[in-house]
Amino acid sequence: MSDETEAGILKALQAVLAAEHAAVYGYGVVGGRIGGQRLAEARSAYDAHRAGRDALVREVRDLGGAPVAASAAYALPFAVTDAATAVRLAAELEERVADVYSDLVRAASGERRGSAAAALREAAVRAVRWRGESVAFPGLAERAGSGAGSGTAVGGSASPSLPASATP
Repeated sequence: MSDETEAGILKALQAVLAAEHAAVYGYGVVGGRIGGQRLAEARSAYDAHRAGRDALVREVRDLGGAPVAASAAYALPFAVTDAATAVRLAAELEERVADVYSDLVRAASGERRGSAAAALREAAVRAVRWRGESVAFPGLAERAGSGAGSGTAVGGSASPSLPASATP
């Protein structure tokens, strides 16, 4: 693998890691506002994003990178005041995580590409469950008719906005 290819993969992995950090934070907010049967669904998604985050940390280190750290807090895209807005935030989280995983699918090959595609699919399925509807091209904001960009990394400020494609 060329240095340029490896650098591109590392950059995509770091963006996905930043998105997973943001999703873990976001699901903390979701869990605080959601109740009933959906609480178990939120907990499952939270656990899935924590596991994804931990695996990405190892993968970045294996490539010789220093894993991007989670921010202490993230600016939410809208106020989460009740169960309905918590559900909306969960769907947004999953869509943005899928966007970033699509960048990794484009950058990677082989087993890493397969793993990224599986993670994209899982995020897209969770988004459908939360939102109750799907998009034609999950993870490809430009094809889904959404204005969200993809691949934006989390900044290092004390309270950054969630990345366009990783924001909860």
